[in-house]
Amino acid sequence: MEGETVCEVIQSRSHSFKAGEVVRAMTGWCTHAVVDATKVKHVETHGAPVSTALGVLGMPGFTAYGGMKVIGQPKPKETVVIAAASGPVGSLVGQIAKLAGARAVGVAGGKEKCDYVRDELGFDAVVDHRSQAFASELSSACPDGVDVYFENVGGHVWEAVSPLLNLYARVPVCGLIAQYNGPGDSPGDRLPALMSSILRRSLLLRGFINTEFLDTHFDAFKKEIGPLVASGKIKYREDVVDGLENAPEAFIGMLSGGNFGKLLVRVGR
Repeated sequence: MEGETVCEVIQSRSHSFKAGEVVRAMTGWCTHAVVDATKVKHVETHGAPVSTALGVLGMPGFTAYGGMKVIGQPKPKETVVIAAASGPVGSLVGQIAKLAGARAVGVAGGKEKCDYVRDELGFDAVVDHRSQAFASELSSACPDGVDVYFENVGGHVWEAVSPLLNLYARVPVCGLIAQYNGPGDSPGDRLPALMSSILRRSLLLRGFINTEFLDTHFDAFKKEIGPLVASGKIKYREDVVDGLENAPEAFIGMLSGGNFGKLLVRVGR
């Protein structure tokens, strides 16, 4: 099972690393691993906890940064809607939008997560996707339409957002959580309406995997976001589960929205 980890080096045959150093590597779900030194990275968190190397200063944070900088490109006074806004990707997307002078509207599930997005993360508005009036409430929260929609959920959230997209809106697509565990619609059910909408409103829908931006944007990400996290200007939340034996249950819970923040499994102290 794949899995990125923050680890302590206990023995090294490489001149680049020494015992006692904290590193980041794709070791998988295990307590100990032998790893090729070329695939190990030193952890740089600018004074923030090392766990952030797996969250706000790791892959999820870079996913938010790359998607917004390359595709979303929010501008002052634009409206940015963020699905799964309390999660490790969405929470940073909204804060990046705010740093750019845009208006951030979050979508989250349940009062606790919605309160967090609004009160702690500082989004301008938040809408509960579990509400029976979700679509109309989202429309009310976006009176000027939507200029950027950061998509990582799909499903009924996309259905509510898509009619609100403005001319030339940008849609970075990094995930489709709502589709991961179900058969979904048959391929042709909604494709004609979607393609018509893309055409009529000159929409930009761009799927991406964060690794395609590593060479061009990762250094800038660390330099820009790292100090903001360490200083507390950028907020984040971690949901820590203790014990490797609890990883499967935690993973399944994440896919159903049971976690709150970046889900981490702590193998050892």
